[in-house]
Amino acid sequence: MRPQKIQTTSDSERRAAPLFARFARWVERQVGRSSTFVFAIALIIAWAASGPLFGWSDTWQLVINTGTTIVTFLMVFVIQNTQTRDTQAMQLKLDELIRVNKMARNSLINLEDMSEADVERLKTAFATLNDQWTKHS
Repeated sequence: MRPQKIQTTSDSERRAAPLFARFARWVERQVGRSSTFVFAIALIIAWAASGPLFGWSDTWQLVINTGTTIVTFLMVFVIQNTQTRDTQAMQLKLDELIRVNKMARNSLINLEDMSEADVERLKTAFATLNDQWTKHS
């Protein structure tokens, strides 16, 4: 059986991707760099060094508190987008491996869409299979 050719997105479709998806990928690449981490450390050092200049005022403290809160809040959405995309990609890869393996259970392909009760039944069934396999080994 020959694998099916699956249509992937073209360059023009990639460019037309939703603005947030493109932005999230760009931020993901930028934030993942070591130079970005060094820049963040330098920014904190510069802020701390400016403390005496501003008399350790409440406004001086508010600047870092507000800045870090805003960055953290926005990064939650970028991280969630990245994690969701990575999870979907991993799931598709696993689905493909299940699909092409004759010994695999194709019913597991949509496991993430099953109810909790169905997932628990499968876990119990696999635990039983594992116990049987261990006893026979």
